[in-house]
Amino acid sequence: MAANTKPVLHGYFRSSCSWRVRIAFALKGIEYDQVTVNLIKDGGQQEFQSVNPMQQVPAVEIDGITLCQSLAVIQYVDETRPGAKLLPADPKKRAQVRMISDLIASGIQPLQNLYVIQKIGADKVQWSQHFIDRGFKALEPILKQTAGKYCVGDEISMADICLVPQVYNAERFKVNMDQYPTIKRLNQTLLEIEAFKVSHPSNQPDTPADMSA
Repeated sequence: MAANTKPVLHGYFRSSCSWRVRIAFALKGIEYDQVTVNLIKDGGQQEFQSVNPMQQVPAVEIDGITLCQSLAVIQYVDETRPGAKLLPADPKKRAQVRMISDLIASGIQPLQNLYVIQKIGADKVQWSQHFIDRGFKALEPILKQTAGKYCVGDEISMADICLVPQVYNAERFKVNMDQYPTIKRLNQTLLEIEAFKVSHPSNQPDTPADMSA
């Protein structure tokens, strides 16, 4: 694949990891093609296995390689494409962005992964609430220390890209966001930004009609 060929995002409308990549592409002004992967249907996953053996979204075909983890994709496009920088130049702030991103992407989100909650079954809402609350109780005081207008200071970063989809998951599982005023404020601010609007799960090619904006 030539470097000037549009990236191809294999994703799912409600996948928070796919949403992270869509936000990053929007912030960087990257045009891309989408291939929808229906995570609910086994057939879709089997066909997708040749792209990503883990059968998880997102997978991005870009510059002749395939990347299968959202934070790897975000950091790759930040390093190879012009536009807004998604990681700060300052080493301390950059470390804080990575810390917050990893806290969400490794410490909270995987426990509401579709595969996990399918295994949990009837208790999936209680399970998801427990682990989101556990993560947000750690994240809230961290963000009180690092946040300005956004998660780390006054520039949008990878941390913000991770935060908004996680709050969407929290609201989906009926977590009381009033307990987390800093997270709630940041999320409300970010949702007013066009890149977060156009990438929203309600605005995707595979969004069901009853969930479309």
